Amino acid sequence: MLAEALRREPLAGARVLDVCTGSGLLAITAALEGAHATAVDVSRRATLCAALNARVNGTRVRALRGDLFDPVRGERFHAIVANPPYLPSADDELPTRGQRRAWDAGRDGRAILDRLCADAPAHLEPGGTLLLVHSSLADTGATVRTLVGAGLRTEVVARHRGALGPLLRARARQLEARGLLAAGEREEDVVIVRAEAYSYS
Repeated sequence: MLAEALRREPLAGARVLDVCTGSGLLAITAALEGAHATAVDVSRRATLCAALNARVNGTRVRALRGDLFDPVRGERFHAIVANPPYLPSADDELPTRGQRRAWDAGRDGRAILDRLCADAPAHLEPGGTLLLVHSSLADTGATVRTLVGAGLRTEVVARHRGALGPLLRARARQLEARGLLAAGEREEDVVIVRAEAYSYS
């Protein structure tokens, strides 16, 4: 879903940042469309994986290790794309290593999302776009309100309803107790939020 949304943006010659890159899929998608792509991840293995996958796919991606926007401080991009950790977890302490770092995001699932929404606008060129994917369990409304409050034109551009994945199914009782799931509910929406910075022209 997110790769499809990214391809709808003007990418040829654009500077594109893929935050929380993981395998590098989104950065590589942008690079294959002619963008100057940068991939950032806090995981050393993910950063290496993104660089290797770019090479395997016959393209070039600048892969940087670091926390969200720290490695690109002072830089601006025509597009920022992110598939961050967004699953509600048992507590607010974020894992610092291991696979859970790729999906656990605090009790409300917003530990990384809130930081992305707060910091991304300062890294967008005028007219630039931010594309974020997350579960409806992580409060889509909060994402939209925060980005609108930051002065970005914001809308949900894609939504897919489906069964909870295995990780969320295993946490369903906890999520019901917190009011994140209705009693007996076992579905979620995966949404893509698009936010656009106003152009000065």
